[in-house]
Amino acid sequence: MTPDRTDVIVIGAGFAGLAAADALHRAGKSVDVLEARDRVGGRARSVRTCGGWVDLGATWFWGNEPLVHEYVERFDIPVFPQHLDGDAIFEPDREHRQRLAGNPIDAPASRFARGAGDLAQRIAEQLPDGAVRLHETVAAIDVTPERASVTTGASRYTAERVILAVPPALAIEQIAFAPALPAELEAAARGSAVWMGNIVKAVAIYPKTFWREAGLAGSAMSYLGPFREFHDHSGPDGQPAAIFAFGPSQVLAALSREQVEEAFRLQLHSLFGPEAADPCEVVLADWRFEGYTSPRDPSRTAGTDRYGAFVFRAPVHERLFLASTETSPGFAGHIEGALLAGRDAAQRILEGVAAG
Repeated sequence: MTPDRTDVIVIGAGFAGLAAADALHRAGKSVDVLEARDRVGGRARSVRTCGGWVDLGATWFWGNEPLVHEYVERFDIPVFPQHLDGDAIFEPDREHRQRLAGNPIDAPASRFARGAGDLAQRIAEQLPDGAVRLHETVAAIDVTPERASVTTGASRYTAERVILAVPPALAIEQIAFAPALPAELEAAARGSAVWMGNIVKAVAIYPKTFWREAGLAGSAMSYLGPFREFHDHSGPDGQPAAIFAFGPSQVLAALSREQVEEAFRLQLHSLFGPEAADPCEVVLADWRFEGYTSPRDPSRTAGTDRYGAFVFRAPVHERLFLASTETSPGFAGHIEGALLAGRDAAQRILEGVAAG
């Protein structure tokens, strides 16, 4: 293995890692971004379907999130408002399905016309050629008073600083740290659930938005399961015409992909009528099994109460910084939170001071 030297190594090419790398690059620092996947974006995964782009991960952003809007304006990324018009469906049990006038389920939000992955791709394209290195799975991080080293399957990289831009619970399971992480940090990481890490997201694509014609918003909450939450996922001009749903991965874990898809179709039929049972395509992602997202053996007591904890923002051994939507000082769980965490880590490196 031959060492590569750079100012900062960023581990993870999701929104946090890309935002950190972008800020450092614009400040004149050399950056290597190491990504285990074959793509950038992390939990923003956009795929092209029979009708256009859909999101299997992160989807929305909101009006009070300045960093997302900053990037949208900087790169002139096409966005559009989430469809809200029409009534919603509430299904607490088999006997009491309700049609809720005016769709009280959804709040105003915005989406990316080509999927949230478009934002990740645009940020990555601003970095120097070769700065983002795909298929680089990090196995170890070693910190000494003089440097930090990162070891992957085939290479060793050295740098002044390292930004660990992956979910903390995943990092402590898959990466060996020397010296060991502080006990308080390791406990907080183990106890922080990976956002979206235990969710199945399914999207059904149709020739047209038939539910809108029936006065429905495409939104529903169901306690009959296995999917709980449904939303219109159609494109800016109604194409692709789509509805997506979230379901807890542990409920669906015993089912095959075909059985999950069939359960999804049955619920769509129940909520939106027989036309909903015959989509032209169904795509889905179980984020518990998406590579490099969730730990193989997550803590049974992990939750969101430690998100943004100060221990995540303190530099480790003066050279290692954490940045993910789970560690963010604000908007944890959102795209905005990931961007903020990345920017915050980069700024602390540039200022050369500890978090305060």
